[in-house]
Order: sequence, then C-alpha cells, then structure tokens
Amino acid sequence: MSSAFPRFILHFGVSSKPSTIPRNNVFFLFSLKKRRYTAITPFLSQKSSEELLVVVGGGAAGVYGAIRAKTIAPNLNVVVIEKGKPLSKVKISGGGRCNVTNGHCFDNLILAEHYPRGNKELKGSFFRMHSPKDTMSWFSDHGVELKTEDDGRVFPVSNRSSSVVDCLLSEAKQRGVSLQTGKVVTTASVTVDGKFHLKIEKRTIDYVEFVKADYLLVASGSVKQGYSLATQLGHSIVEPVPSLFTFKIDDPQLAELAGVTFPKVKAKLKLESGGRGIPHLTQDGPMLVTHWGLSGPVILRLSAWGARDLFSSDYKGILYVDFIPDTHIEDVKSILIAHKNLFAKQKVLNSFPSEIGLVKRFWKYLLDREGLNGDILWASVSNNAILSVASQLKHCSFRVKGKGQFKDEFVTAGGIPLSEITLGTMESRIRSNLFFAGEVLNVDGVTGGFNFQNAWSGGYIAGTSIGNLAATALLKEEVVR
Repeated sequence: MSSAFPRFILHFGVSSKPSTIPRNNVFFLFSLKKRRYTAITPFLSQKSSEELLVVVGGGAAGVYGAIRAKTIAPNLNVVVIEKGKPLSKVKISGGGRCNVTNGHCFDNLILAEHYPRGNKELKGSFFRMHSPKDTMSWFSDHGVELKTEDDGRVFPVSNRSSSVVDCLLSEAKQRGVSLQTGKVVTTASVTVDGKFHLKIEKRTIDYVEFVKADYLLVASGSVKQGYSLATQLGHSIVEPVPSLFTFKIDDPQLAELAGVTFPKVKAKLKLESGGRGIPHLTQDGPMLVTHWGLSGPVILRLSAWGARDLFSSDYKGILYVDFIPDTHIEDVKSILIAHKNLFAKQKVLNSFPSEIGLVKRFWKYLLDREGLNGDILWASVSNNAILSVASQLKHCSFRVKGKGQFKDEFVTAGGIPLSEITLGTMESRIRSNLFFAGEVLNVDGVTGGFNFQNAWSGGYIAGTSIGNLAATALLKEEVVR
C-alpha cells in the first residue's frame, strides 16, 4: 500500500461520540469512554499503482457497468456497494421471469419514443452504443438463451430470472469485481487531488469506512441515497414521482369483473389538472380489470406518460375507454340492430353479438350501467337503448380515484437531469470521473423491457468510459516508468 493518502480509513466499534487516531495510515475509531478499538479487513487489497472504481448500487446498471469496466481495464479495482441483495429488482421483474429488453424496437428513433422522460435525448448516440440487439447478444454469448414473445418482450428461455441474475454475478466474480452488500455510501466529496472521498456505513453494526476512489459510478436506482450523493457532488434533482402503476376506479360493480381481460382497447385519460398538450395520454393495448380497478399495458403506459400530471392531479381524473377501437360506432349500431332482428325472442343477457368480442360478465356490466333488465327480450329493446349501449362500448367513462401498485416493481419519473451528464460517456458535466447510469437519472420507460434496456445501455457506456480512462492512466504510468 502506498504511504500517501490511504485507500481506506476504517472506523469500527463505536459506543459513544468517536475520536480518531491514525496508526500506520489506517484510522481506528474508538470510544472516548472505552478506549477499545478493533481493526478489520481492509476495504480492498491493491497495489499503489492500481486505480479504484466504486459503484454505488448493485442493480442492473451497476453490475453491468462494473463488469464492462473490469473487462476493459483488468487492473482496475472495481467494488460494488449494495445495501440489500444484489440484482433484487432483476429477480422479481416480469413476474419472476425477467423482461430483459424489447426485441421489436431495433430502430433507435422508435426505441426512444418508449421513454416518457428521455425520449428526445435518447434519440442520439445512447442506444447506438449499446442497443437491444447488443444486450441480447451479450446474454446469449454468456450462456443465457433468450426468446422474444409476440409483444416484443424478451425473456430467458428458462422463464426464470435467476438465469439472468446468476449470469451477471458469475461474470462479475470471474472478472474480479468485488461485490460488498449490507453497506451504504452515505457521503461523498472531492479531495484536493480530484479523488472521491466516500463514507461507507454498515447499519447492522457500528461500522464506518472512509474510502478514496479514482472513479465513482452512481447507479443506485430511485432511492434517496443516490440523489443525496448527486447533490453533495453538485448536481440537481428533478423531484421523483411514481410511474408505471395501475388505476383505482370509483366503481364497486367493476370489482365484480376482476380477471376479465380485453385484448385491445383505446384509452384516453383526462386529468383534473388539465394535462393539456400530452398526446401520449391516449394509448392502445390490452387492458385488465382488477379487484381495485384497471391495469394492463395500456393503463401502465398511460400512468408513465401522465406520471407528473397525475401526481399534480392527486391521481384523479376521468378515463374514457373504447372497447372495440377497430369498429366505427355506426357499425356497432348496425351490428346490435342486426342481432336484435335475428334474436328478437331471446333474452338480452343471454344473447349478444359475437363480433364485439365481449365476455358475458362484461356484457351484463354494460346492461346494468344502462339500466337495462337482462331478462327482457331483444324485441323489447328500443333503438335509443341500442344507441346508448353502442356509446358505452365506444366511449365508456371511469372515474380514477387513485393509483395502485405495479406488482413489486417500482419505477419513478425524476432524478438527475440528463442535461447535467454527457450521454456519450455517462460522465457528469459537473465533476470529472463521476458517472451515472440507470434510474437515478431522469429517464424512465414504459412497460415491456424498456427500463432494463436503459440500465444495460447506461451501465455499458459508463463502464466503457471508465475502463478506457483507467487503461489509459495505467499506460501513461508504465511509459513514465
């Protein structure tokens, strides 16, 4: 170890207000009341010539970036600090299958349109440097066989997220990436020589480390820790708000339809705060009725595009749903009238047109909304009633009274503004050798593998940049020698 500034300063065994005494360039923390201290294993064993990268966050972007940096610069010491279990979000994503990326968006301009925050900025070099194809190739080359489903979502053939998790952890270990869990980087500052002075705590015991790093990659996701570190280092934060969530609907009768699905609807969201000028608040796609309201891809996309306006509206508004978007209302009327004429002596509840593709439970729901007795015969249904049913099928309104959760996955809109980083390198425009990747940035995608692709791309670009810097620094040092 170099006799210059130590790579680590260890504090351990705290029972009251502490004081530090340096001993051989390692600082021990002990109690003023109990003059007792304990030395522990150094943060990282390294030669004085080796540089250090600390990655804050053991999620998709952090681990992927760490692997990439270590691949380019094998002599670079890489340490990932994670508070909980590494890759925990990867493990639960896609219902435990892990939606790795999206295989239907290979055009970078089209791909960028799937990001409510970042759609303009990501149309540049970002996905060209590491696209969904590159992601799929990487995992395939590392032993994870993938499949692309009809809607574009890409999953492991095993249908187990553990295939992706195990692959990443195995590659990190093989490359020599050090993964340290149960720890949190709580403070960060820049030293006079341009290095990062980090305070690392372990909350389960009184344990503190002070580490001096050459490079810092913050990939902590949407938690306060990353935002705090960013502000300590001079960055601003766009207030984070939830994205990708279901809608709670004020309609007790709708709850009786829980489990009913619609392959394709057209949904338009009108917010109490206005939400004007947001064309993406009209979406097409599958919809699902839940015990609390409405879900499915079309709802999740609406929640993503309307995230900030929904937050401002206290998650209240009106949702208009067209249940048969490919059929004009005049054609719907004609279908219903033709059915009435053909089945005049049948009960309305038990007989309805197959062309409109509805299940009986939902048909009953529509009749109840219109106040039509399902036991009457079609012959008794007036043309005005038929017009009303047709209108409900094409323009059914639901009052949104709040938001639900999207399983155990949590995506936010907000974070570090993209204007404060260089997307071609993922380096901060404010601090040299400071990098960001993943959801800590003000980038979020709709459901379908897009949020993970942001993590893979950002982590890869940041890791490449850091690895190149470290490799260049080592080469220069060797030339000097």
